[in-house]
Amino acid sequence: MPERRTVALVTLGCARNEVDSEELAGRLEADGWQLVENAADADVAVVNTCGFVEAAKKDSVDALLEASDLKGHGRTQAVVAVGCMAERYGKELAEALPEADGVLGFDDYVNISERLQTILNGGVHVPHTPRDRRKLLPISPVERQNAGADVVIPGHGPADLPEGLAPASGPRPPLRRRLDGSPVASVKLASGCDRRCSFCAIPSFRGSFISRRPGDVLNETRWLAEQGVKEIMLVSENNTSYGKDLGDIRLLESLLPELAEVDGIERVRVSYLQPAEMRPGLIDVLTSTPKVAPYFDLSFQHSAPGVLRAMRRFGDTDRFLELLDTIRGKAPQAGVRSNFIVGFPGESEADLAELERFLNHARLDAIGVFGYSDEEGTEAATYENKLDEDVVAERLAHISRLAEELVSQRAEERVGETVHVLVESVDDEEGVYGRAAHQAPETDGQVLLTGLTGGEDVAVGRMVEAKVVGTEGVDLVAEPLTGTSVWGEEAGR
Repeated sequence: MPERRTVALVTLGCARNEVDSEELAGRLEADGWQLVENAADADVAVVNTCGFVEAAKKDSVDALLEASDLKGHGRTQAVVAVGCMAERYGKELAEALPEADGVLGFDDYVNISERLQTILNGGVHVPHTPRDRRKLLPISPVERQNAGADVVIPGHGPADLPEGLAPASGPRPPLRRRLDGSPVASVKLASGCDRRCSFCAIPSFRGSFISRRPGDVLNETRWLAEQGVKEIMLVSENNTSYGKDLGDIRLLESLLPELAEVDGIERVRVSYLQPAEMRPGLIDVLTSTPKVAPYFDLSFQHSAPGVLRAMRRFGDTDRFLELLDTIRGKAPQAGVRSNFIVGFPGESEADLAELERFLNHARLDAIGVFGYSDEEGTEAATYENKLDEDVVAERLAHISRLAEELVSQRAEERVGETVHVLVESVDDEEGVYGRAAHQAPETDGQVLLTGLTGGEDVAVGRMVEAKVVGTEGVDLVAEPLTGTSVWGEEAGR
């Protein structure tokens, strides 16, 4: 019997890319490829790139070059780029990076096995010329679902499952294979974005907004629960728009309780919320539904009205603070995170002071700060009133220091709170770590559970009730409450 072809998937960027990698893994495994963890052990290394900002692009290029260095020194014969950077640049990336043996766009995903085999056999796959993917779907959201069947959208693949690959409960789209044993998994709620923020190029290569059908999201969640997943995180470019192309902008409010009732799921988290689209009903569901985390990943970006208008966004400091007051009036322990851009073209000292005013009053649990840089193809790149790079860097450093101080203060406010911690790692030396409801994976800090030691008794995937007794920066230290346990299959449940 011939040796099976092997492939490794290296994923960069956001949680949406992680879902796309697991779709590619499912397709490849269904066609007979053996998935391996390390690129050095693979015939083909597939790098799922990020094309969001310059730093992410550099990381993607570095990962491609690192994988390429493996060729000729072991098993690795080919390195292939997929993902956002590959889609966004296509032929340009292939010409600039000859070390990559192939550059595949989203349209290649349904034929990923054939494409990799061609490249592995020494053939050439001609990279695509990038196009504006917003033009692939109708302008009217309600006309997109039928048209979407003819457009390749990562995470919205065909419904046909090879027999035996996954249980009957799902998933239907996308075909998916887990790449790690984490008790947390992301689920795509939608893809694309209809907003036209002047600094963002994502809609041009991810396309217009299109929702997945609720039944597909439920089926995939049931399947993930059968794989041992305890927490799902709903991801898309804009979750607050979910359902608008299905005829019901309030569809998320009815879907969340159904997801929370899936057997085995302990927590449902929603990410990527637009402040201007937040609805009273959605806030109610997020703050009152059992097993749905009162967690608000709100994309503020700035709070000075003039800067927001230049960004093609809406709101101001006072309106944003009113929104936070409404959320905390319903759920005082709610978690809130956001990202901000400083040094945007035309940003004045007064604008920066207004952002500081917002940050000082917002009590955010996690803050990401980015210095503005031009993104080709965006409206903001054409603006004339650009700030000097050293001014942008100075403002970035200043707001970053303030953000670090503020999130540490917010963590200290949580001392004495009771939190429910999902155990994610157990180590005899490092201890037992997990996350509370206000902490999303990778971005928002973690909780060290004291009084627990590594060994058979401590299980990854356990939900532990604990009291916060201290902080370490943004991270919390908590003691399990008497009567709660992570021991045994059903202990403490």
